[in-house]
Amino acid sequence: MSSILTNNSSMVALETLRNINRNLESVQNEISTGKKVASAKDNASVWAISTVMSTDAASFEQISSSLNKGSATVGVARASSEQITSLLQDMKNLIVDAQQDLNDSDRAKIQKDVAAIRSTITNIVNGAQMNGQNLLKGTDDLKVLASLDRDGTGAVAPAFINVSRVDLQATAAVDEAAKEATDAGYVSSADTITATDVDKVSTEGGFLSTAASTSIPTSSSITVDVKGGAIAAGDKFTVSVGGSDFTVTATSGQTINDIAAALKTEIDGGSIADLTVTVTDATDPADGTDKAVLTLANGNASSTIAFDESKLNATNSVSQLADTESVDVTLAGGTIATGDTFTVNVDNTDYTYTALEGDTVNDVAAGIKSLLDDASITNLAVTVTDATDPTSDAATINIAADGGTVEVNLGGLASTNAAVAAGGLGALADIDVSDSAGATAALTSIETLLNKAITAATTFGSAQKQIEGQTEFVQNLVDSMKSGIGAMVDADIEAASAKLQALQVQQQLGVQALSIANSAPQTLLSLFR
Repeated sequence: MSSILTNNSSMVALETLRNINRNLESVQNEISTGKKVASAKDNASVWAISTVMSTDAASFEQISSSLNKGSATVGVARASSEQITSLLQDMKNLIVDAQQDLNDSDRAKIQKDVAAIRSTITNIVNGAQMNGQNLLKGTDDLKVLASLDRDGTGAVAPAFINVSRVDLQATAAVDEAAKEATDAGYVSSADTITATDVDKVSTEGGFLSTAASTSIPTSSSITVDVKGGAIAAGDKFTVSVGGSDFTVTATSGQTINDIAAALKTEIDGGSIADLTVTVTDATDPADGTDKAVLTLANGNASSTIAFDESKLNATNSVSQLADTESVDVTLAGGTIATGDTFTVNVDNTDYTYTALEGDTVNDVAAGIKSLLDDASITNLAVTVTDATDPTSDAATINIAADGGTVEVNLGGLASTNAAVAAGGLGALADIDVSDSAGATAALTSIETLLNKAITAATTFGSAQKQIEGQTEFVQNLVDSMKSGIGAMVDADIEAASAKLQALQVQQQLGVQALSIANSAPQTLLSLFR
C-alpha cells in the first residue's frame, strides 16, 4: 500500500545509510589513528589491558636506563679492581726481589717503588666512581633496579640486583680521639653543678660489702667484696681501716678490678702497721654475679687493727639541677666531620648524637635536643640557640630543671672524632721491605691483599654479567610487550582499506536508494493529474 503520510521505503533507506556512515566513520578512524582500539569506548577491556601494558613497557624502558647506568658503575669498579690486581702483582714482584740479601741502598729503592704503587692504588680507588657511586669504598650494597614484578592482583613490587661493595682502600685504621677545645663541635660548659652523692644499692656494679666487723682480728683477715657490673666515671668507693678513710674515685673505662687495685694502692700508702692487702680479680668484671675481693690481713698476733664497717661505702656521683636551675652546654663553631659524636649525660644516661654528612653545630644541637625530648625525662626542659654562623659561632643547648630536680652530669660531656676503620687494603701501609724481616712479612701480606683484589674483580665481573643479562632480557621483554599491545589495538590497514572501499560503494548505493524512496510521493501525485 502506498501512502502520502508514511514513506517506509525512505525510512528503511535512511536507517541503512546511517549504519553505513557509522561504519565508515569507524573505519576512517582506524585508518587515521592506526588503531582499532584508540579509546575506552572502542573496547573497554582491551583498552584497559593495553594501557596497563603500555605503562609497564614505558617503565621497563626506564629500567633499561637504570640497568645501563648500573652496568657502567660496576664496569668502572671491575676495571679498577683488575688494574689494582695488576699493580699488586707488580708490588709482589718487588717484594720477591727484596727476599735477596741486599744492601740498605737497594732496599730503599725497592721500598720507594712499593710506596709509589701504594699511592697509585689509592688514586685509582678514589677515582673509581661513576656519577658519585664508588664501589671500592664503604660497605653498603649498590641496589640496581632490575624489574617491576606484577602479581595476579595487579600489585607491583620493584626487584633489585644487589652489588656488594668491596673496600679496596689502602688507608690505615685511625682510632677515635677526643676532640680538643680548639676543634669544631667541642662540647663544653661554663656552668658548674653541685654534686650530690647517692649511695649505691646492692644490685649495682661496684657495691661494697663485707661481713660486719669493727676490727681485723689478730693473725687473721677480713674481705671486702666489690660487686661485678658497670662502673661510672665519678663513682666513689670508701674503705675505713686503721682509723683512716681511703677513697677512690672511678675514672672513665675502669672496672671493679681497677677499683680494687686502686683501693689497695691507697691503703698501702697509709702504711698501717702489720696490715697486708691483697686483691683477687673478678674473672668477668662486667658480670653482676662475679666480684673482685680485697683481703685485709692482720699480721700481728697480739693486737687488732681497727676496721669501721659502717663507713664502707660506694656512691654514684650525681650532678643535680634544682628546680628552675639550668646549665648551658656550648658546641664550638666550625666544620663538623661525618661520624663525629657528641654526648651529654642526663638522668644518669648518655645521649650521643652522631653527625651526618653536611651537619653543622646547629644540626648537632638540634639532634641532641631531639634525643633528650624523645627520652621524656621528668622535669627536663631543653632549648637550643642556633649559631648565627655555624662555621665560626657556637650553638648553645640550655638544659633546665622545670618542676623538680634533674640529674645532669657535666663530666659526661664529650665529643669525639669518628674512628676510621682500616681500608680493605689497609695492610699496604705496613709493607716495608727496608730490612729482611719486613720483606719476609710483606711476602705473606701481599698474598692476602692480592687475593682480596682478585676476589673484588671477580665479584664485580659476575655482577656486571648479571646486569647485562638482565638488560638484554628487559629489552626483549619491552619488544614483546609492544608486539602484544599492537596485536590487541593496532588496525589491520589492509583489511580497513578494503572495508573502506566497500563502505564507500554502499554509501553511494544508500544515497541512491534514499533518493528513489524520497521520489515515491512524487509518483503518487501523478495519479491526480
